[in-house]
Amino acid sequence: MIHILLVDDDPHIRTIIREYAQAENWQFAEAGHGEEALKLFAGTDFSLVILDVMMPRLDGWATLKIIRKDSQVPVILLTARDEEYDRLLGFELGVDDYISKPFSPRELIARMKALLKRSGALVQDQQTLLYGSLKIDLAAHTVTLAGEPVNLTPKEYDLLAFFAARPGKAFTRDQLLNHVWGYDYFGDARTVDTHVRSLRDKLGDCRALIATVWGTGYRFEAGGCP
Repeated sequence: MIHILLVDDDPHIRTIIREYAQAENWQFAEAGHGEEALKLFAGTDFSLVILDVMMPRLDGWATLKIIRKDSQVPVILLTARDEEYDRLLGFELGVDDYISKPFSPRELIARMKALLKRSGALVQDQQTLLYGSLKIDLAAHTVTLAGEPVNLTPKEYDLLAFFAARPGKAFTRDQLLNHVWGYDYFGDARTVDTHVRSLRDKLGDCRALIATVWGTGYRFEAGGCP
């Protein structure tokens, strides 16, 4: 299980990162300053640390120095400044990656995944998802049903792959818009409904894989395909 330590004194930023981390089925712990982070770090084997630079009581630089005394855990440094000096200092102290605020949450998650793969924490051993007669090849970006290819649009594939990687979890339409279309998408919830209807039509006998959660949104049912 991937376990992330998120250290930032801004609760709004922590909330955004937390939502994306939860969608990836990662566990996480939060701290609002360096002293609190070090207490959490001492008692848990974290897979990755996201560390803000400017924090009260103990800033990111000092926290990173202490972490690096005993651990080579991957660290992503967050900073409100984008200056060469800060970047060089961060790399000299042992930071693995660096991202400036404001940042794209999707870019941050992509960088987190890259570091987790590099460290071996995120093992890509399941490149194929199988649900009954439905097969999703994540490496090839292909979908087959009873051995026959299913012709999906790119967004239909993204939506199906997102669902299939998270069976049993209910998502609101807004959550699906954020995670599949992105925060910068200006469409509305009807876009999700349209794509779900199209997916169900193309999945035929496996249409029950995508279940409606009344009053909430949709959920992927692993047993919905014969």
